[in-house]
Amino acid sequence: MGGEEVIILIRFFSFMDWDFTENVAFKALFDAFKDSDETSALEFLSSDGASYYLELTQDAAGEGLDLDDNETMNELREEIIEYLENK
Repeated sequence: MGGEEVIILIRFFSFMDWDFTENVAFKALFDAFKDSDETSALEFLSSDGASYYLELTQDAAGEGLDLDDNETMNELREEIIEYLENK
């Protein structure tokens, strides 16, 4: 296993160690989404949910997620969208 694969695995396990659904900012985001008339989580995150999403990403950085890594950010965003739209 090369160095790049090890870094990817470390990022993956770091992300998996943090359960964003237990985060206070995520719970507020989830409640706001459910209370809104919006059906698209992506649309909600780019409008009324933007401040909640920003707070959540700041908390993610505090938990050690590398927000400079586009792959990590995309994965986090997709996980959030999937959770919002399917719960």
